[in-house]
Amino acid sequence: MMKLKAIMLAVALFFFGIALGFAENPHMGKWKLNAAKSDLGPGAPKNTTVVYEAAGDKVRVTVDGVGSDGKPIHNEWTGRFDGKDYPVTGDANSDERSYTKIDERTLGFNFKKGGKRVAGGRIEVSADGRHRTVTVRGLGPEGKKFMSTTVYDKQ
Repeated sequence: MMKLKAIMLAVALFFFGIALGFAENPHMGKWKLNAAKSDLGPGAPKNTTVVYEAAGDKVRVTVDGVGSDGKPIHNEWTGRFDGKDYPVTGDANSDERSYTKIDERTLGFNFKKGGKRVAGGRIEVSADGRHRTVTVRGLGPEGKKFMSTTVYDKQ
């Protein structure tokens, strides 16, 4: 009986530690596009909302917006900020993404399609945690280069 209690306590502390780690991550939460402060280059998708949330010991990133063709987009990625590629669903332009933690407020990322890098950039959360800036360079669906800087406000 004592052994069972010890195991249950260890499991509870493990999940509490995971939850605490995600709660302190400034990237977590819902972010809404601030179009007035953003510079969307031609051919760049317009991600209107981005949500980072815990998914077990991983992070789920859900993106909604408008593609370069004017059609609605919705895609999801679940993985870790460890630089490894994880599959993405719902994105016609990429099938894998990787995120790398650079520091407490900065992530680097790469998007791949068929094993080839099609976009990459940085995500930086402001010191007050209220804004995030995403700088991305890549290739659009027709192979045209694009660059954009988007600013999001925490909801």
